Amino acid sequence: SSPHLVQVRERIRINGQPISKDLFNKYFWLVYNRLEETKDPAHASMPAYFRFLTIMAFHVFLQEKVDLAVVEVGIGGTYDCTNIIRAPVVCGVSSLGIDHTSILGDTMEKIAWQKGGIFKPGVPAFTVAQPERPLEVLRERAQERKCPLYLCPELDDFEEGCQALELGLAGAHQRSNAALALQLARTWLQRRGCQGMGELKEVPPSPELLGRPVPLAPAFRLTDAMIQGLRDTEWLGRTQVLSHGPVTWYLDGAHTTSSIQACVRWFRQAALNQDKPHDGSEVRVLLFNATGDRDTAALLKLLVPCHFDYAVFCPNFTEVSVTNNADQQNFNVTLENALTRCLENQRTWTRLLEEKVGQDPWLPSPLRVGGLLQPAPARGSLLLVPPAPRPLNSPALVFPCLAQALRWVAQGRDPHLAAPAASGAHPHPAASSGAVLLREAAAVRVLVTGSLHLVGGALRLLDPALSQ
Repeated sequence: SSPHLVQVRERIRINGQPISKDLFNKYFWLVYNRLEETKDPAHASMPAYFRFLTIMAFHVFLQEKVDLAVVEVGIGGTYDCTNIIRAPVVCGVSSLGIDHTSILGDTMEKIAWQKGGIFKPGVPAFTVAQPERPLEVLRERAQERKCPLYLCPELDDFEEGCQALELGLAGAHQRSNAALALQLARTWLQRRGCQGMGELKEVPPSPELLGRPVPLAPAFRLTDAMIQGLRDTEWLGRTQVLSHGPVTWYLDGAHTTSSIQACVRWFRQAALNQDKPHDGSEVRVLLFNATGDRDTAALLKLLVPCHFDYAVFCPNFTEVSVTNNADQQNFNVTLENALTRCLENQRTWTRLLEEKVGQDPWLPSPLRVGGLLQPAPARGSLLLVPPAPRPLNSPALVFPCLAQALRWVAQGRDPHLAAPAASGAHPHPAASSGAVLLREAAAVRVLVTGSLHLVGGALRLLDPALSQ
């Protein structure tokens, strides 16, 4: 799977656990040296990062003799380097969304065409309810490739006559993922000749599925192992909650409009429906970054209704130091680009709040904020210096790295994070007043979203055990 959150070993798992450092080291050098010895002298380049790890993953699975390998496509499908498996047991396409548009295309139909590239002759494939046109594209791709394609019934259809299924992953969108997982698992178990799978249930198509161009797969009675599997599923960085005393971190790697919508629904249910603390105030903080060609303004607009007291923007770098070390020169250019994007996000957020004023009496009237990036070598960091006259109540702040952002939010109240250093105080006037509120609040609720890499960096700092 990709990307990893904290350590690269997470991408290659056996029995759900990242492979050990020793195994990773062994197979990395084995694959590297073999490729180095056999590469074509005329085209003497090694595979790029993702391709190398894909080759290595296949090698690990073969050498370790796994019974079953679940391979998540990197980007798209048709041209993805994972798509070299000629005869998989089964294929699945989950809910489609707009992402990686510069590679996959800017419409759902184009993206569906790319995803349908994993279909193989005679190999069953399953998908979940999709918009009409993209579903037709998937059907056309399946017909081209002589692949039998089925639509998964809703999870409700598996629950008829038994108790409601409990999912380990929060969020309503996980129900369609679970329905897809059940169909993929059953197909593999059938291929293995497993008995006692439970009888099939004929599912009458629901009104929204009537007339769809893809036949509906039957539901079936779940085994105890399947019910337990759905209940015990964990996935770091997806609808994950870390309670650290008065500070609760809500982590979700959503980075498309559809996944941010799902994230907002989950956050409102998990955090905003909680009773306000009796003994004091609650402060809500958004920590956000987005990368690539994503429409950041569209993502941020979806987050406005959560009524955050502060929005914090920072790059996906865990720590940052500005030195004259030539080894870091390219890194600093990258950092500057990343910080420029954070400043754009800050301006976008402020504009969105200004547009909201008048529609929502809860919101204060923030002033427009802009800023310059100036190195502060004495502090070893890049800081946002707001222009004069300084805005007095803008709730949007930019930090040069995750560590500084998290320390400011936690204000020494999270045992995993040190208190923010006074010498590195943020120059924005809202930072000092916000620090007082954060220190005194009975509850601080922080949503970290917009990028899986951002969530991974936050997890590295908030759960040090993951780095072991």
